Amino acid sequence: MEPQNSGLKTWQWVVTAIVIIVLIVIGIFVFGKKSPSTDMPTDTMSTTTPATNTPGVNNIVMSDQYPGNVVYLSSVTMANGGWVVIHKDNAGTPGAIIGSAWVDAGTAPVKVTVSSPIVDAGTYYVELHSDNGDKKFDSTVDLPLKDSNGNVIMRVFHGSVSAGNSIKG
Repeated sequence: MEPQNSGLKTWQWVVTAIVIIVLIVIGIFVFGKKSPSTDMPTDTMSTTTPATNTPGVNNIVMSDQYPGNVVYLSSVTMANGGWVVIHKDNAGTPGAIIGSAWVDAGTAPVKVTVSSPIVDAGTYYVELHSDNGDKKFDSTVDLPLKDSNGNVIMRVFHGSVSAGNSIKG
């Protein structure tokens, strides 16, 4: 008669299954933890703004602009459709509106034609504005959008001949 080894085989399967389960649990704890969010609000007055990939967050990504009649925004994210509005500088605050463009909800590059050309060393502001539903820009009713801290969503940019031909207006 031959001795039976089936008990040893069952014991090996049980140990193997326990080891696999332990490894899965350890893997979940080590690799399943989410890192802290990097989508914190950025400075509202920066010249170049890092991209924010959080859906539904209003954001502007752009850099200084080559002098001319067009302002190119690398990326605008709008939770709802609204307006990109370009202002001249008025003693360190947004002044006269020199251009606006409708932007649908989502993220896209935006081109705004301005009525007064961007000049070298000039300071300008770009803001996001709401729409009252008529898709016609009116600064008295289509008000600036604000971030979660109550700050107007705005970026400062400058006219600069060193901005490069890729964003030439």
